[in-house]
Amino acid sequence: MTPQPLVGVRSIKVKLGLLVAASATVAALVAALGRSDNVPLWLTIPVTIGLALALTQLLAVGMTSPLRQMTAAARRMATGDYAVRVPDTARDEVGELARAFNTMARELAGVDRQRRELVANVSHELRTPLAGLRAVLENVVDGVAPDDPAVLATALAQAERMSGLVEDLLDLARVDAGKAPLAARGVPLAELLTDAVAEAEALGRRVTYDLRVTPPDLVVTADPARLHQLVANLLDNASRHSPAGGTVEVRAEAAGDRYRIEVRDSGPGVPAADRERVFEPFGTLAASGGTGGTGLGLAIARWVTDLHGGTIGFLDPADGSSGARVRVELPLEPAARPAAVPVTSNQEAPVSAPTAPPSPPAPVPPPPSITDDLLGGFWPERGVPARPALLLGALGTGLLGGLVLPERALGIGTFLVLVAAGSVVLTASRERRDAFTLSCAGLCVLLAATAVVRDAEWVVVLCLLAGAGLCVIGVTGGRTLGGFLLSGLMWPVAGLRGMPWLGRTVTALPVVGHGAALLRTLVWSVLGLVVFGALFASADALVAEWVDALLPDLTVDTFVLRAFVTTAVGGTVLAAAYLSLNPPRVDRAGVAPRSVARRYEWLAPVLVVVGVFAVFLVAQATVVFGGHAYLRRTTGLTYAEYVHEGFAQLTVATALTLLVIAVAARKAARETAADRLWLRLALGALCAETLVVVASALYRMDVYQEAYGFTRLRLLVDVFEGWLGVLVLAVVVSGIGLRGAWLPRFALLSGVLGLLGLAAVNPDAWIARHNLDRYADTGRVDWSYLRGLSDDAVPVLAELTGSDRTCALAGRRVGGDDWLEWNLGRARAGDALAGAGAVSLDATEGCVERGD
Repeated sequence: MTPQPLVGVRSIKVKLGLLVAASATVAALVAALGRSDNVPLWLTIPVTIGLALALTQLLAVGMTSPLRQMTAAARRMATGDYAVRVPDTARDEVGELARAFNTMARELAGVDRQRRELVANVSHELRTPLAGLRAVLENVVDGVAPDDPAVLATALAQAERMSGLVEDLLDLARVDAGKAPLAARGVPLAELLTDAVAEAEALGRRVTYDLRVTPPDLVVTADPARLHQLVANLLDNASRHSPAGGTVEVRAEAAGDRYRIEVRDSGPGVPAADRERVFEPFGTLAASGGTGGTGLGLAIARWVTDLHGGTIGFLDPADGSSGARVRVELPLEPAARPAAVPVTSNQEAPVSAPTAPPSPPAPVPPPPSITDDLLGGFWPERGVPARPALLLGALGTGLLGGLVLPERALGIGTFLVLVAAGSVVLTASRERRDAFTLSCAGLCVLLAATAVVRDAEWVVVLCLLAGAGLCVIGVTGGRTLGGFLLSGLMWPVAGLRGMPWLGRTVTALPVVGHGAALLRTLVWSVLGLVVFGALFASADALVAEWVDALLPDLTVDTFVLRAFVTTAVGGTVLAAAYLSLNPPRVDRAGVAPRSVARRYEWLAPVLVVVGVFAVFLVAQATVVFGGHAYLRRTTGLTYAEYVHEGFAQLTVATALTLLVIAVAARKAARETAADRLWLRLALGALCAETLVVVASALYRMDVYQEAYGFTRLRLLVDVFEGWLGVLVLAVVVSGIGLRGAWLPRFALLSGVLGLLGLAAVNPDAWIARHNLDRYADTGRVDWSYLRGLSDDAVPVLAELTGSDRTCALAGRRVGGDDWLEWNLGRARAGDALAGAGAVSLDATEGCVERGD
């Protein structure tokens, strides 16, 4: 597997074009495939988007990561860390920029190293003569040593050594800054070398000098002072390293348009590995550390050579000889150099050094991804490890879903897929031992079990949606209403946020890099399964039945649908697993609500609402005491019409009241006892009135259903209004201690329990029972509505006899499910209709709809 599929493309524009073309092509092909095989649009769109994003992530690997790495490396370099490097394997413009960045980093690292070494070496070299000079002067001042010429000569020698070191440093600074003067003119080379040898002999070292110039009258163009300095440094170095009685040979000769100067000594020589380093400032060999040099002579020689446009270097000794052999090659006519600018005493000249050898690059941390730039502050990746087991679990769940779900009704198969998905998500959770997370997991199992117990799809779908929301809230640990909503929104976003983690996980799979072996293993395994499975299935009828029960229909018509379901289920589970593995911060921690400055700012609006509620309660009392006749005389409405018109408004008013209470509780001050008392009284009165409104709404719905019949929507609204009443009671309890941090989770869990209670009472059977009771009392019934109820209502409807039974059960067929589709509601319906046979819809022609 290639880590960077487009690494060989030389242009970033071409890469982007290929990326767009590939993503668009895949999206178009997947959409066309889904449309041709009648895959639902709600399934085709997310699968198409997911596959396009996955392909984009695969192809875009390494395209922009060097840019982000360079940004991070530049920040580290700003702090003095020059060892960082960025990957430069790409061959496009980004790769060229990365290589240039690494070259710059190496140069800066070399300069920084030389700067540090220069400061350390200069400090060391200055410390020795300063310490000696201080000791001599202290002895003279203290009277320990006399102030005779010998003592003063010692002090002078230490001062001269410091002066020489400073002069050498200034020379290096001038040359490095391009400010060293180069006054080139004709120079008789033999005369200059003779003077230099004479000065070297005056140092008193016990060596002899052998000078030869060919031709003797050779005249070169050079700066005589700089050239003299060059030769003097070479002679000083050679005499210092030669043994007593040794010979220093000096040779000069013309060579075309250049001339050479060679200095040979009879000392220990310079090892080949150190021949470049000795030209660095303070690059003196350790073996010669006690020779008394400043460590700058050869560095100055190289800079003077560069100043003249020449070269300098150590060569191997001649055959049969030993010692060091250094050669300088200079042009007879050096190139013109810009006029020099003198370096004054108050002007600093930078001191640089030759480029240091490349240092080993420091480990580069993984670059931040594009999703880090978008979501890093709110949703950082806090050391999320690669988890191949989660990826395989999600893929296995997707494959199970693709095999089980298509062309099957809700039942055991649906429950198995949901349990497998929940197991993967819970395994990934960091808080899987937390009480709230475990409670959510248990409730999710119960919600998923409704697919096995109930046939009414409307209540099963509500339970499954609630289970999905409860799952993500449980793994993210949400504590507020905003946190709950954000947890749900982050589930699809996790598919994008988890792309970098998915790439790391795929790379960590043990089969990556063994594609050929894996392919061979799969081919042989499938071949063995097909061949031997077919043989045994054809040889044994029982095995054949088992194979038919286990294997799905894998015709071409269903294969595409199963592939889409596999991708959708696997991707959804993988996104939820990443959300569980790396949950975002869905709640704002440490942000205390800011209360209003004056009490009336919150109290006045609440009292206004309390007054409006009081008016409504007075109206209700008037209706109760005035009777239905007063209501019809005043409004022209029957009582059933009256309660029908007001129920929806009362439900909305109850929900808005909870919102008013939440805002008032956040804005009200609680510093003083009076503040707390007013808060309890105002909100307590509002809660009491709201409970009366809830009771009125439930009563109105009961009257309306008795008048117009029972339906799923009316039952669901009844349950919702009752849940709001429970929340109002919870608010009253929280108001006693003015602590309501537990309310959001209570509302969540109580709502889930209410939904489970609705599923437990078998809502379609309950609706059928009450409609039949109403039919028995009033003779009014909607047969078409009863026929539209799920199989959960069949046992109740089967209790009818004669034409009523025919009207209620006409067109209904049960049975024919396999074991993966088994459902308690359909099984009970089959038992209730056993032996009755199917009733055609044509038999309903005589059924009279006795409505209102």
